[in-house]
Amino acid sequence: MRAAVSSRYGPPEVVRIAEVPRPRIAGDQVLVQVAVTTVNRTDCGLRAAHPFFVRAFTGLRRPRVHIWGTEFAGTVADVGDRVQSFTIGDRVFGYAEDTFGAHAEYLAMPAHGPIAAVPADLPFEQAAPSTEAAHYALCDIRAAGIGAGQDVLVHGATGAIGSAAVQLLAHLGVRVTATCDTAHVDLVKSLGADRVIDRTVEDFTQDPQRYDVVFDAVGKSSFRSCRHLLRPRGIYLSSDLGAYAQNPPLALTTRLLPGRRVMLPLGRKRDSAAIQHIAELLHTGAFRPVIDRSYPLARIVEAYRYVGTGQKVGNVLVTV
Repeated sequence: MRAAVSSRYGPPEVVRIAEVPRPRIAGDQVLVQVAVTTVNRTDCGLRAAHPFFVRAFTGLRRPRVHIWGTEFAGTVADVGDRVQSFTIGDRVFGYAEDTFGAHAEYLAMPAHGPIAAVPADLPFEQAAPSTEAAHYALCDIRAAGIGAGQDVLVHGATGAIGSAAVQLLAHLGVRVTATCDTAHVDLVKSLGADRVIDRTVEDFTQDPQRYDVVFDAVGKSSFRSCRHLLRPRGIYLSSDLGAYAQNPPLALTTRLLPGRRVMLPLGRKRDSAAIQHIAELLHTGAFRPVIDRSYPLARIVEAYRYVGTGQKVGNVLVTV
């Protein structure tokens, strides 16, 4: 099968298209013929081993995983002899964060893992980019206990996580203020934001409004710069470690003190229930991933380069 392979860390050019053996499945696994996958921040960070400490999990000198890719949508090509939840021909989508391997024509997935049936009539192009960012946003929203009637500021509302967060928060009945560039104000409003701050003409940290939660979905602010935006028991929620990896220690120390605190949810549960919930949101229309552009697998290096610019709006697809 064809796959995007990298045997060393580095820039996008370390990735190449090669013929590799098709995965063999165990009795509790399914073999998915991948139709669409994505290139996201996770893929870029692991490919480049940035930050450096990720090597402790992926391999110190060289990556132990040679095929990256977490999100996928496709068709079940084979099932293990103990699998009863899926049959050959089923349309499925899911999230392979523990094993990776979605940047290939075939992917082995545990049938009990983060994989679910694609909602009827939903194209693979909508299903594939629905898992990682939406899953992160949903888990973070739940961890912070955000509910109807609260005020939340989403910084970076045009990224994959930010655009998902705006929709999920609006679905919950939250009053959402979001930041974005001038060109994307209408898009962010269409996602459900009640108020949009154009960050190219206004410094959102000078906003006079106060919030229950500031959700930095792009990791480009800090607790220090946003602390005054929070109400007395408000939460600064980040999708990133922050400059100098400051957010993990802040999350530990501020939870021991009264008042405003930092949250960096790391123990996000990845299972079939989480993906099933996302499938329900897709089915009802409460969530639709924002798609920037699409590349064929043969041009995946270009996709990596583009995502690496930090300018993408929503998700970048790769068709397999």
